[in-house]
Amino acid sequence: MLYGRAGEQAAVEELLTGAREGRSGVLVLRGEPGIGKSALLEYAAERAGAGFEVLRATGIEYEADLPFAGLHLLLGLALALLPGLPAPQRRALEAAFGLAEEAGPADRLLSGLATLGLLAELAQARPLLCLVDDAQWLDHSSADALLLAARRLGSEGVVLLFAARDGEGTFAAPGLPERRLAPLDPSAAAELLAAGSNEAAGAGLRYRVLAEAQGNPLALTELPAALAAGPSPGVGELALTSRLRQAFHGQVARLPAPSRTLLLVAAAEESGELATVLRAAEALGAGPEDLLPAERAGLLRRTQDGRYALRHPLLRAAILDGAPLDQKLDGHRALGAVLRADGELDRGSWHLALAATGPDAELAQALEGAARRAVARGGHAGAAAAYERAAQLAPDRATVTRCLLLAAESALDAAEAERARSLALRGAELAEDALTLAVLDWVRATTEFWRGGYPEAHRLLLSAADREIPAQIAARALLQAFHTAWYLGERQVGEVLDKMAALALPAEDATAPLLGYLRSAIGPVFDRQAPPSLALTEVAALARAAGADSPRDLVQLCGAALVPGRDAETFELAGELIAEARAAGAVGLLPTLLFFRAEAELFHGRHRDAELAVAEGLALARDTAQPQWVSQLCALDAYLAALRGERELVGQRVGEALADQASSWGAPAAGTSWSQWALAVHDLGLGRAAEVVERLEPHTAGTYRHHVSAIRTVPDLVEAAVRLGRPERAEAAFERFEAWSARIGSPDWTRALVLRCQALLGPAELAESGYLAALELHERTGRPFELARTSLLFGEWLRRDRRKTEARARLRAALEVFERLGARPWAERARSELGAAGAATPVAAPAGPLAGLTPQEEQIARLAATGLSNREIAAQLFLSPRTVGHHLYKAYPKLGIASRGELADLIAM
Repeated sequence: MLYGRAGEQAAVEELLTGAREGRSGVLVLRGEPGIGKSALLEYAAERAGAGFEVLRATGIEYEADLPFAGLHLLLGLALALLPGLPAPQRRALEAAFGLAEEAGPADRLLSGLATLGLLAELAQARPLLCLVDDAQWLDHSSADALLLAARRLGSEGVVLLFAARDGEGTFAAPGLPERRLAPLDPSAAAELLAAGSNEAAGAGLRYRVLAEAQGNPLALTELPAALAAGPSPGVGELALTSRLRQAFHGQVARLPAPSRTLLLVAAAEESGELATVLRAAEALGAGPEDLLPAERAGLLRRTQDGRYALRHPLLRAAILDGAPLDQKLDGHRALGAVLRADGELDRGSWHLALAATGPDAELAQALEGAARRAVARGGHAGAAAAYERAAQLAPDRATVTRCLLLAAESALDAAEAERARSLALRGAELAEDALTLAVLDWVRATTEFWRGGYPEAHRLLLSAADREIPAQIAARALLQAFHTAWYLGERQVGEVLDKMAALALPAEDATAPLLGYLRSAIGPVFDRQAPPSLALTEVAALARAAGADSPRDLVQLCGAALVPGRDAETFELAGELIAEARAAGAVGLLPTLLFFRAEAELFHGRHRDAELAVAEGLALARDTAQPQWVSQLCALDAYLAALRGERELVGQRVGEALADQASSWGAPAAGTSWSQWALAVHDLGLGRAAEVVERLEPHTAGTYRHHVSAIRTVPDLVEAAVRLGRPERAEAAFERFEAWSARIGSPDWTRALVLRCQALLGPAELAESGYLAALELHERTGRPFELARTSLLFGEWLRRDRRKTEARARLRAALEVFERLGARPWAERARSELGAAGAATPVAAPAGPLAGLTPQEEQIARLAATGLSNREIAAQLFLSPRTVGHHLYKAYPKLGIASRGELADLIAM
């Protein structure tokens, strides 16, 4: 029975009820040791009963560097269901669990999606309850996979309960619901103590226990016997956790020596395999018969599957903390020998490493092997730990340096920025060759970039590129330096382009087409001489033929093509790479690709398609913990919301965009530029010209004026400045915009905007010819929103010139487009102008057939209408098939249909 936990019990009951009804849910329980987290997990298992499939795993401190150990413990009995997963996900888990030699390296994000798929498969027959205790000790790879799966759960009937202890290890779970367990109130504490205490215990002892336990349930259970046995020296001054460990230590100390040895080995062993513990303990003089005293004392129990369980996680810590060092080392040596004899080389090597007291070349080599296998399984955090320990054990400088370099790279791959930076600095103190120093510069630069230290990141990348290293390696450093330069200013971008031009790169190298495109497409924007330019798809084909990793190596090209206004090329290549990423399960790349695709859709006036891309990209960026792209996508979503006139959503998304972690390091958040544009467009739609000018005038003249979302704001600034009666405040920005248009070849769409701006800024007698010429160019570009805006401005000008009949034709054309695109502020402006021009106020056009659906419902409905099954849609969108079915179930009534056939007919209308 639980005391004082009615709120937490109700939360658990709600999750279980939801799972019985087909809904999934997650809860993270947090609190100090002994506060009742494990008891709540047991309560959940008891309440689930036979109607649920129940899976369990416990994080173990010594196992925290073994990749996917926790996930394997949780899902090991479900591996027979792997064939039912999409091929990329199946291969990811096969690699993670070491089930297929040719599976290739595991992707940590794809492993999380595969975990989601496996959980959904397990829940097909009956609801599934997963209990993960001591989550703070989960290995990095398992935690990542489970958290990603948890964030994407929907309608599978799965409950994930995590228990994480305060103060030891970390289990960051942003975005997931949490409950922090508080100490029991005095009444509940007294009830628990009374339920478990010996009736003969005096009132004085009970009062003392209540005072010292401070509402901690474990303390209320364990302290009475310890205090009744007499005080230990200094116990009253210890923190509660230490007093609990003392209580457990006292119970262990009363056992015979062989039983204490056996318990020590059991505490040091990670998997709970009783046979392993007994064989290791036998080498230290203990036998199976020595289990009995520990079992009788309630410290250890055997389970039906041949494993064992210690009574409480703190007991493990008490045993290990209380044992003499030589005995702990002996325990690890014995376990290492048994595990290696059983073929478990990695676990065995780690135990031997824990027992090592000095350099050991053979053991260092074994840990390097364990690290390589960890990388192949996608366990980069575990690989970093193994390489670092190998460096500590290596007997010579060269091996130490190599292991530190590999550890730094692995930590970077695990997104452990501070650890990677520290390892790289240590390696740089020992490194002697230019190539090693260049790679260490690159590692440090990446960590600086992640935390917003753009100047230092840029310096380190240029330092790497300038070293005496192969041109191919320098080229990759310059590609990343181009990215950092983009956040620093035009001078730095030009400097990188100059270094690219001076680089003697073999034509057959995979980076040559990428550097060539950056120089040819972007060079002219920055007044650089450039080689002849190829179409983006041709560049991508050349890079693939030269061995580029597609889509990973080609992502940057999508953003690069937007700089010289080649939006159609971005749209086409981003579409190709998105399809490749979906097929390969490269979920980590999709937020970036969907951002660029959304920009291209937006610039072509396909606002709803842009909204769908942003919605998917933002969900994936959040689920895969990519704050830079969360910021960018939130800002772009704010812009789209501004076009629709949704004031509250604009403010919400801008707030999220500017809360990007980079801002805490003094650098602007990644979405700053788009956020400024979003706020300006919102003000422009409401006719607040002064606010627009105040916002955009510095934005178009500052450090980021070369950004796509800065240079393209100039027509908005021009319109606002003219409305304000201060056209001179936009003249300098317009000159830059006009020069940019000329440098990129004056495509029709930029030329149309230039003519529109000239019509606004120039003399009245030239305005009409300017508007007409702009509209003619707009008609050829396939950008309906800009066409409608020019029509609106021209209609307003005609009305002011008292040519109301002509004005009405232009204003009606604008209104039709604005309504079709859902640009409500502009539609209202056009409707108001029509009224002023003497036309009857038009009735708002009816919404499209899918207007009532959420972005995810619409995306799923569109895919379903093409004939894809739920499972095929789920594989594309990285959801479970049951979640796809749930969204369709909600969409059909909104659309007034009941079948896929009707859906296809509706969308085809």
